[in-house]
Amino acid sequence: MADILRVATAEFADKGLSGARIDEIAALTRTSKRMIYYYFGNKEGLYLAVLEDVYRRIRVVESQLQLEDLPPAEALRKLVAFTFDYQHEHEEFIRLVMNENMQRGEFLAQSRVIQELNTPVIDAVRQIYERGVAEGVFRPHIDPVDIHLAISSLCFFSVANRHTFGLIFKSQMGSAPDLAKRRDNACEMLLRFVQA
Repeated sequence: MADILRVATAEFADKGLSGARIDEIAALTRTSKRMIYYYFGNKEGLYLAVLEDVYRRIRVVESQLQLEDLPPAEALRKLVAFTFDYQHEHEEFIRLVMNENMQRGEFLAQSRVIQELNTPVIDAVRQIYERGVAEGVFRPHIDPVDIHLAISSLCFFSVANRHTFGLIFKSQMGSAPDLAKRRDNACEMLLRFVQA
């Protein structure tokens, strides 16, 4: 199953739900369509399993960051930097989320686990934020979901729009110096957003 998910992740990220073919996934995994259907029911079931898996993977790594051991500003900076780096290193995550948004969330809406998978990141943001408010370094009355949205926005856009943005503004969006500068900028913007 893990091999099927790995190959299907690449296929769906590259071709989207409508363009990916079960025949191709089966050929690349040296399994049969019948086995894929046995495990996942149909193409849409496989697609949903892939979506859940990519969210699960980022959340597992996030949970290992030990943010609770750091002062609030440092913890938030570490979370933003991690998110930025992870999303740049896992373009398939961005492409799959973009595809699912083009589907208007139709398949994630069918997931029985997607909220459960994503609750830990909101809890982590909430804990960092509440510690920062209690210490007087963060301003009060910001919804942790809004903080997460801001983090996601800055990091996601940097990957999702790098080709068009780079062409329009003649920028080397993928160069190491540019990535480091944009990661630092994202961290600074988020810290200023919550700053007391």
